[in-house]
Amino acid sequence: MFVMELTYTAPVEAVEDVMEAHIAWLDGYYASGVFLASGRKVPRDGGLILAAGVSRAEIERISAEDPFTVAGVCEYRITEFIASKTSADLATVRENPAV
Repeated sequence: MFVMELTYTAPVEAVEDVMEAHIAWLDGYYASGVFLASGRKVPRDGGLILAAGVSRAEIERISAEDPFTVAGVCEYRITEFIASKTSADLATVRENPAV
């Protein structure tokens, strides 16, 4: 599983100019089952996406195609973790760490 942390590198007004395309991009990955949750950080200096079901290389490719990245208004920090415990709603993405 991955935590994709976006940090804005441009004023929020520039981010807003690309927001519609970013939301369409999010919707595509929600539809494919890769994205599980997303939203703005507080204070609004970026956002977070929780993703699962793909490799590290794939998640890096996905972040590179985000319209925010393409427009140069954000940078990503991607953290991979093993979701060994989850709520019942996320049981399908629960992982068993290798022993």
